[in-house]
Amino acid sequence: MAASDLVLIAGAGGVGSTVLEKLRAHDVPVRAMVRRDDDRAAALRALGADVVLGDLTRPETVAAALDGVGAMYFAMPVSPDHLLAATVVASVAREYGQLSGLVDMSQMTVSQMTATSTDESHQQRLHWLAEQVFNWSGLPVIHLRPTSFLDNPLFTTLAAMSIQKEGTIALPFGTGRTSPVAVDDVARVAAAVLRDPAPHVGHVYELTGPRTVDMTQMAEEFSRALGRPVTYTDVPLDLWRAEVLSKAALPPHTEAHIATMARLHHENRYDRASDDVARVTGTPAQTIEEFVAARRDFYLG
Repeated sequence: MAASDLVLIAGAGGVGSTVLEKLRAHDVPVRAMVRRDDDRAAALRALGADVVLGDLTRPETVAAALDGVGAMYFAMPVSPDHLLAATVVASVAREYGQLSGLVDMSQMTVSQMTATSTDESHQQRLHWLAEQVFNWSGLPVIHLRPTSFLDNPLFTTLAAMSIQKEGTIALPFGTGRTSPVAVDDVARVAAAVLRDPAPHVGHVYELTGPRTVDMTQMAEEFSRALGRPVTYTDVPLDLWRAEVLSKAALPPHTEAHIATMARLHHENRYDRASDDVARVTGTPAQTIEEFVAARRDFYLG
């Protein structure tokens, strides 16, 4: 393959590493930018990636990583540096890059935000601003806006703990509806776009599960997947934050973001469904039942 087929994965975390795996399965040459040369970096090399050390907030390392790259995947974990990193990437890619596509991992909450809205978390605000920067840059950008992930601890670790202990999913979502999406489905979309960016440039894809459910319906899907009764217990947000979220010992920025996600769920801000996963990849997103059934041992302990 020519050098222009090289894809840079800047943000090889949960979604990014899965994107990398899917690209390598199609023999797409991939470069992964990591901050530390550790076991994760070794695993990426084992998949056939060219691993380089760098920091998305340092222009010189971004420029070096972009050398010879044709398409780029931009993502960061929840971080107060998100906007800075996006600005650095946009600036460096304009001056030094020759990109045919830049996939920006955003958030679906952005779809409901305005320049002056204040209900969202600081992290969500950073995503909104980062999208503006990428749009203003004139780069060939594609925004992916996934809703909350099925792989999020809200629906995995915390759910498994309460299911094993009490047969319940305990969250402060009230009667709010949600449509969580699996990391694997989001990664399928990102990989498909990165393999052939041209038809997607300028598009915004909202990535959700196949339908919205309230938490009672979600518990019913868990019940079918696990073959045992699972119910939903609504917990007051303040109590949940004090007794559950605070014990996770997360950075303040991250804790505030997750607490805001919980509040927005309660306010029914996540009641959105899209078929964009199927439109881009040809295969529908996983249902909650399918996702949980594939991890039955994890949830039952």
